[in-house]
Amino acid sequence: MPNKAETFARSETHINLMRAFAGESQARNRYTIAAGMAREKNLYVVQQVFLFTADQELTHAKQFYRQLADLSGQTVRADGTYPVDLYPDLLSHLRAAQHNEFQEWEHDYAHFADVAREEGFSEIAKTFDMIADIEKVHGDRFGRFADLLESEKLFVSDVKVQWMCLNCGMVIESTRAPAMCPVCKHDQGWFIRMEMVPFH
Repeated sequence: MPNKAETFARSETHINLMRAFAGESQARNRYTIAAGMAREKNLYVVQQVFLFTADQELTHAKQFYRQLADLSGQTVRADGTYPVDLYPDLLSHLRAAQHNEFQEWEHDYAHFADVAREEGFSEIAKTFDMIADIEKVHGDRFGRFADLLESEKLFVSDVKVQWMCLNCGMVIESTRAPAMCPVCKHDQGWFIRMEMVPFH
């Protein structure tokens, strides 16, 4: 009778873990690239959203990778499909990120969790379920910033709201983020609505 490590090595779950590790790793790099584009456009708040999420993707990748420890020293062959999101505009990057996060939440990780449960790896299934829920939060986050950018409301509100400078923490109440922070002199691209700190 095969032991636990042998069973794991023959499972679909170990391949799904490697697919998830690869997907999270690529998402982190895609978001880092998109953050660079946001910085070039002086949209530092969007840069920070991408970097904040990229760091969380790194943590997800680590969780999936650690669960492959029984296969240390081996090579795992795992095919998959991964998006190529190289767009000339930031809005398309936000929408693609939103779509990809929802794909992981609704389809990929839900399926991977089901397979892990069927194969008897309940703890791995829980990890897929919990990270899937986080991917939903990521998708909602990217969608919210995409909506604001698309409607030209990233730095404007119909009602007075509090705006925070991400550089120094200065808070001002207004219908518009200041063109320049009165404290640190960073431009408007550093401001975020208080209700979105830290990137709800």
